[in-house]
Amino acid sequence: MTMLLRLPTSAALALAASAAQAVPVTVQLHGPDGQPLADAVVAVEVKGHAGKTTTAKAEMAQRDRQFAPQLLVVQTGTAVSFPNFDIVRHHVYSFSPIKVLDIKLYSGTPTKPEVFDKPGVAALGCNIHDRMSAHIVVVDTPTFAKTDDKGQASFDLPPGEHVVRAWHAGQKSPMLQSLKLDVAAAGGTSVLTLAE
Repeated sequence: MTMLLRLPTSAALALAASAAQAVPVTVQLHGPDGQPLADAVVAVEVKGHAGKTTTAKAEMAQRDRQFAPQLLVVQTGTAVSFPNFDIVRHHVYSFSPIKVLDIKLYSGTPTKPEVFDKPGVAALGCNIHDRMSAHIVVVDTPTFAKTDDKGQASFDLPPGEHVVRAWHAGQKSPMLQSLKLDVAAAGGTSVLTLAE
């Protein structure tokens, strides 16, 4: 029996080396008042990691006349489905520059998911139920998380300088803010503050 061995490409070797050097990092996100921000988006752009995807899928459901979750973070290029688990019909819409949606009155799950192919923040609503609202935050990185109740998100990152894109529903601007993250060789905690 003959075995065929495949040697990894240089890109695969670089990615494996990057993963091998990763250290644990906690990002502590604060608001302009210095208080920790819970349920904020923290996305870390690491050099050499894919910015867009063509295979990722996500779901923004409707349950009990609410969006679930109310904050969804996805990588650019993700196909998002909008299943309706309520016994009433919903009409999902968004007028956001990154994605205009108009899924007219429906029950069940629309046959075609919506691809979010531009980074940014999309605000969603329901034309039938005014109190329903949600956000989909689209980021150019597969490395992202929502902060916990202490305003923290944890990652394994290679040492060096990275760009963080952050957003919180309480900020005035619908744009993601850009922050610098310096990761030490030993990892650790970095405190970042949103401007507004």
